[in-house]
Amino acid sequence: MKTSFTVNGTPCSLDLDPRVTLLDALRDHLDLTGSKKGCDHGQCGACTVLVDGRRINACLSLAVMHDGDQITTVEGLSENGRSPLQSAFVRHDGMQCGYCTPGQLCSATAVMSEIADGWPSHVSDTLAGPYAMTREELAERMSGNICRCSCYPGINAAILEIAEEDVGYAEAAE
Repeated sequence: MKTSFTVNGTPCSLDLDPRVTLLDALRDHLDLTGSKKGCDHGQCGACTVLVDGRRINACLSLAVMHDGDQITTVEGLSENGRSPLQSAFVRHDGMQCGYCTPGQLCSATAVMSEIADGWPSHVSDTLAGPYAMTREELAERMSGNICRCSCYPGINAAILEIAEEDVGYAEAAE
């Protein structure tokens, strides 16, 4: 099937077997290897990308389902060098082996947007925002992204730092 979408600001047209996942299309057909295939079951979050600004597990989504969509991978989070979030991950040692880092970065980017847009989570006190980036909110919202090296203290510190600097709604870390 022919499908077209925009990836990191670049229009792409592909002729794919309709069974090809978005993750495999990105990695194998567009050579965007930042997103990783971890579990291939949507349980680890290593394949997280943004589709029209919302995070999804690219291993669970067929590429042809995204005809006309705007897709952002870790390679597209910054136009020049590292994004502020990527720099914070480095400052706070939010990575060790780096395998989960692309998915963590995409998911964290979406988490900050979700909170800014007033989306509740399972741990939110109310369905009517606004919401603060508390440690509880962060843990709940990032729970779909697993780090096998257990770099969670650095990952959380990086996200909390950027949320506080860029959005101004984060509570001070305890």
